[in-house]
Amino acid sequence: MTTSPQHSAPMTESGHRYTSALAERIELRWQDRWEAEGTFDAPNPVGDLAADDASPRVDGAKYFIMDMFPYPSGAGLHVGHPLGYIATDVVGRYRRMRGDNVLHALGYDAFGLPAELYAVQTGRHPRETTLENIANMRRQLRRLGLGHDPRRSFATIDPDFVRWTQWIFLQIFNAWYDEDLDRARPISELIAEFENGARDVPGGAVWADLSTKERADVIDGYRLAYLSEAPVNWAPGLGTVLANEEVTADGRSERGNFPVFRRSLKQWQMRITAYADRLLDDLDRVDWPEPVKLMQRNWIGRSHGAHVQFEVPGIDEPIVVFTTRPDTLFGASYMVLAPEHDLVEALTTEVWPEGTDARWTGGAATPAEAIADYRTAAAAKSDVERQENKEKTGVFTGSFAINPVNGERIPVFVADYVLMGYGTGAIMAVPGHDERDFEFAESFGLPTPRVVQGEGEDTLPFTGDGVAVNSANDEVSLDGLTVADAKSRIIAWLEEKGQGEGTTTYRLRDWLFSRQRYWGEPFPIVYDENDVPIALPESMLPVDLPDVPDYSPRTYAPDDAESEPEPPLARVHDWVEVELDLGDGPKTYRRETNTMPNWAGSSWYELRYTDPHNPDRLTDPVNEEYWLGPRTPGATGGVDLYVGGVEHAVLHLLYARFWHKVLHDLGHISSEEPFHRLFNQGYIQAYAYTDARGTYVPADEVTEAEDGTYWYNGERVEREYGKMGKSLKNVVTPDEMYEAYGADTFRVYEMSMGPLDVSRPWETRAVVGSQRFLQRVWRLVVDEETGGVKVTDDALAPATLGVLHRTIDGVRGDMEELRFNTAIAKLIELTNHLTKESVTGRAAIEPLVQMLAPFAPHLAEELWERLGHAETITYTPYPEADPQYLVAAQVTCVVQVQGKVRGKLQVSPDVSDDELTALALAEPNVVRTIDGREIRKVIVRAPKLVNVVV
Repeated sequence: MTTSPQHSAPMTESGHRYTSALAERIELRWQDRWEAEGTFDAPNPVGDLAADDASPRVDGAKYFIMDMFPYPSGAGLHVGHPLGYIATDVVGRYRRMRGDNVLHALGYDAFGLPAELYAVQTGRHPRETTLENIANMRRQLRRLGLGHDPRRSFATIDPDFVRWTQWIFLQIFNAWYDEDLDRARPISELIAEFENGARDVPGGAVWADLSTKERADVIDGYRLAYLSEAPVNWAPGLGTVLANEEVTADGRSERGNFPVFRRSLKQWQMRITAYADRLLDDLDRVDWPEPVKLMQRNWIGRSHGAHVQFEVPGIDEPIVVFTTRPDTLFGASYMVLAPEHDLVEALTTEVWPEGTDARWTGGAATPAEAIADYRTAAAAKSDVERQENKEKTGVFTGSFAINPVNGERIPVFVADYVLMGYGTGAIMAVPGHDERDFEFAESFGLPTPRVVQGEGEDTLPFTGDGVAVNSANDEVSLDGLTVADAKSRIIAWLEEKGQGEGTTTYRLRDWLFSRQRYWGEPFPIVYDENDVPIALPESMLPVDLPDVPDYSPRTYAPDDAESEPEPPLARVHDWVEVELDLGDGPKTYRRETNTMPNWAGSSWYELRYTDPHNPDRLTDPVNEEYWLGPRTPGATGGVDLYVGGVEHAVLHLLYARFWHKVLHDLGHISSEEPFHRLFNQGYIQAYAYTDARGTYVPADEVTEAEDGTYWYNGERVEREYGKMGKSLKNVVTPDEMYEAYGADTFRVYEMSMGPLDVSRPWETRAVVGSQRFLQRVWRLVVDEETGGVKVTDDALAPATLGVLHRTIDGVRGDMEELRFNTAIAKLIELTNHLTKESVTGRAAIEPLVQMLAPFAPHLAEELWERLGHAETITYTPYPEADPQYLVAAQVTCVVQVQGKVRGKLQVSPDVSDDELTALALAEPNVVRTIDGREIRKVIVRAPKLVNVVV
């Protein structure tokens, strides 16, 4: 790219020192030029974003980098927010210099509860305030100098984006999962199979004999998006239902901290469970951090075992349990049902059986009274509370079940430590070999038989490995068998007797997709006179939100568990009742008044980045395949690098994978996974200070005394460490940093604070160190007295050549592995060497500027231009090390934490203290040992010793 006419000459200044004022002028100038010239525009192979000429970048390697969708808050950004954005920008700039065609764009996740709550408080339309927040965030991020392709930016509230979100919903609604083919197929193919007899209609009915309503009911049982009467999380204080993932561990709403109750309501659900195995197995095919993979594996919760039937005299339907340990069936001495189980009422007897233990009754006169009271209490607890509560509670139903292996009558209890979300919502309790069952049995005076014997182990409960004992009847014996062999034998016997079968279950539940909110995507669904949901044709998309008199759903007292949802859209009667011609003449239909959750837009936005203006398709297949398609046989494809917080490990990432796989199955995209490589950045945290009253005081006005105490206005204050927040009076904004130091200094500081995946404390006073580093680089090129360029064509001394090429080699390795803090340390070391040796040779200065460009792009561009280059540095090839200069003596540096050896490094004998400190703090075992604790001091004895004091 050539210099635009208005910027054809280098800047001239009355003062030539690199100050914050000069940095601002340089940064604003280059940001304007980048925008004017489309410096970061990534050409597509086809469509409106294809290059006018045959761009060589399209023919080369591509690199698609993404940040997790930001939510445009009214509070704007603090210095912790841009950490990931700077990191991805550094990667993108580095990859461009490596010759890649880089797609890097940023959109905005703009639907959701915060904007709606603000609208409720102020009466302003959420669209209006959201657009203001987006404009402010764009301003703050533009000032940071991020290399985004602005042509690809969008917000989830844009009508075009809403249209395609609704279109994807219709694809899911009009699809079913064929277990034989292990993929989704169009619902039209299922109907055809019912019509031609290739597939049996459930229940043995004849398709041609069914009414329209009956056929719709059959089909709805297969759809991947369906309506269901099911237990949901109801938050009366918010007036909406929530997904399991939006409920905190203590049974309250993640947003607003309201109590959440389990209620049975008719809601939209996504059949994500159909994809459980693929979601689980394909984790092995993506490059993700193991902790995130583990969280998804645990959330999906695949378990192999058996379904076992327990008959109950006088009850037509048996109690079916799922157990991963059918080998312990002879040790089942009681049963437990979740309070929400469908059979609880049928099992509840009118009176207590004679001889019922008083501990089993809950102090109630009848089983019905005991069960009703217990169910009410259980509804107010979260799943986590119920599982982790050490004090086991429960009540007897009055019924006994028959253990199928020994014919024993065992009592059936209702207890809240059993959940409907796992297995069948009923368990056979084996207290001799399960800790929770043992605790319950001890509390309720129930037997604890032993059926597994470990070597030399006599105490109960015994949960280790061993062999089966006391496990035989006239037809089958497990005694002496290992766990695996005993499982196989008892499952075979159960199947032979018709009492059970081997099976696999999952902890994962279908995705609750309805919200009783206003500020979300409307469903493209209407209901006919028979209350059958009907998909709107694509020509009627998008379905826009109407204006409403009140943005808030009807809310209730936070503890009113029996209340009913009433969404805001239900009050707009002239929108709800609509006359449409859907193919059989004009008729009146009723619109869906729930809206989609805020996760809808973020479940597919990576696809729209690839072709953001396409009016005819979600994305052109050529563009999607270019940016996301698999590059090798067996690969999943997906975004090359996705950076964001680990807090989205289950919610967003699981949902996005599900939507992506459905679209892949239906032939809309070539990639099987949305994100190939995932990186979780750490967080920038901050100190906060409280006075004697516990009130927070301004952190930037606190001083530290020599004895390590902290003072504010002459009063001693206490320090705490955690997140930034206005209420904690410790927020530092990027705007403050831009004004005081410039964006480049801010960028370099954040990238040099420590390993990218580790959280670190913010220290405003330390930012000046990064500014001084950039000032030293500036002085290598620019004479501060005259503003002239000092660089010459002098040859480099051998020592300088060695330092230069070792730096290039080391920095390239660091950049590939996202070790930005150590890369900066190496650049500081090189700068110090060039300064100390008064090096002016272009052969050393230009590679330094090139390597600095991803971190401090404005300064690098300015220096590159002053060095005589007319084109942007953005696409200048990254320096390569000459192998002949890489041979150097190495010494072993011992790294200690608290005086104990935790790592060893091979370093150059002339390594600097700063570089050695950065290398030591990035050493993986050192990082694990520090484990986020505050670093009090780093003692460096270069090149052989570093001791970290925490």
